[in-house]
Amino acid sequence: MKDLKDIRARIDGIDKEFSRLFLERMDASADVAEYKRATGKPIFDRTRERQNIAAASERVPPEFANYAAVIQSVLMEASREKQYRVLKQQSPLASSIELALSVSPSLFPRQAHVACQGVEGAYQQIAVDRMFRRSSLSFFSSFDQVFSAVETGAAEFGVLPIENSTAGSVNQVYDLMMQHDFHIVRSCRLKIDHNLLVKPGMSKDDVRIIYSHQQAISQCANYISHIPNCRVHVCENTAKAAEMVSQSDRNDVAALASRSCADLYGLRIAEQSVQDNQNNYTRFACISKDLIIYPGADRASLMLVVNHEPGALYNVLARFYALDINLIKLESRPIANRDFEFMFYFDIECPAAAPEFRMLMNSLTDVCDEFRYLGSYAEVV
Repeated sequence: MKDLKDIRARIDGIDKEFSRLFLERMDASADVAEYKRATGKPIFDRTRERQNIAAASERVPPEFANYAAVIQSVLMEASREKQYRVLKQQSPLASSIELALSVSPSLFPRQAHVACQGVEGAYQQIAVDRMFRRSSLSFFSSFDQVFSAVETGAAEFGVLPIENSTAGSVNQVYDLMMQHDFHIVRSCRLKIDHNLLVKPGMSKDDVRIIYSHQQAISQCANYISHIPNCRVHVCENTAKAAEMVSQSDRNDVAALASRSCADLYGLRIAEQSVQDNQNNYTRFACISKDLIIYPGADRASLMLVVNHEPGALYNVLARFYALDINLIKLESRPIANRDFEFMFYFDIECPAAAPEFRMLMNSLTDVCDEFRYLGSYAEVV
């Protein structure tokens, strides 16, 4: 039996040779870049990359074919990035991000005209107040109208809920992201505190009907189940539910809503903090029409579609790993009118000014059928 120390010494020698050959390959990539500069050829050659990856798989036994393909793919990506640096080129998207970094304001605005869904007292309005010191608000009845208000310039910014720590993603908002042109400029994580609101003089024992938004109802499902003979009605948002209770001629109705709604609509809090999970937070995204990257932007959101072949999503994830970029969230949603095709949403942790972020923006379009950068931003807690 061979000594383990000797075996490891041999492996270390092979690894060193790998490193030497890797650097030699990068030198050759620089020569390729100079040739392409002289001839005007594009850096990315999809046909050659596909051929090289297939050849790498064929050079090894079948059980190692996939690993060889992955290694070759990473090598080709490193080569491509080397060529971009030699030629001082970058993708149009990377150029637009660089421009936005250079011209964006030095401070996030303290006041603005903001669009949000709902009525006064909705959690969206509370999130707006968290992000802006002073704002003029336009309320809309749907998330789609908020997107449209920002797109058309009717509002400078829009605020939308995107996910909850207990109920998950707000799928309606994610689906609308495919249909609208916008950029995320900030996000906010807000503690959600649902309260049972009733008319003055009424108590929990009087309640037979509860109004609220579907998310709030699901977040208080266990609490609701312990109210005898109670029916639930879904509303467009929690503040609207409080408004409906205040205007109702019945005394057995209640709303699940924020504390501020009690004062706004003349209701009393029958019970406080009735959500099943007290660690209940919702993330809200602040969107704008233009690409603006404010100081401190250390997160980014991306949308992409990969082709239907083995390893397609892995090729994307491998780029995050190779660049040491942390993936915070991965969400998939079916694309309307396209059978079994999905849009993938990524939230990543990486400063917009970091060189690895520029490298990512230069390379993702090469491994996706469709790719869209939604913006870089900081999150307010």
